[in-house]
Amino acid sequence: MEDELQQMKNLGKTSAQWLHAAGIHNEADLRRLGAIHAYRAVKTRGFRTSKVLLYAIEGALLDQHWCDLPLEVKASLNKQLTGLDKEAARPHAIDVEKIV
Repeated sequence: MEDELQQMKNLGKTSAQWLHAAGIHNEADLRRLGAIHAYRAVKTRGFRTSKVLLYAIEGALLDQHWCDLPLEVKASLNKQLTGLDKEAARPHAIDVEKIV
C-alpha cells in the first residue's frame, strides 16, 4: 500500500511517519491543517524537527521543492510560527469571577 503523504513532493518516509504519528494521514488532513499547524503537531509529539520540515510541508502543499520557496514565504512561515509559539507561551487570562 502506497502512502499518500509520501507521494507529495518533499515528503519522504520519515516525515510521513512523523505526520502519521501526529494524526495527519493524507493530503486532505495536511491541507486542512496547513503547514504551520502540521509542523507544530509533529514538533509537540517530541520529534526533533528543523525548519526544513516546515518548508518541506509548505512546498508539498504548493507542489514545489522546499529549496525553491521564495525567501518571503519562508520568512512569513517563520513569523507565523513565532507568533503562535509566543501565544502558546503567554499565560492565559484568569476569570476572577469564577474564582471568587
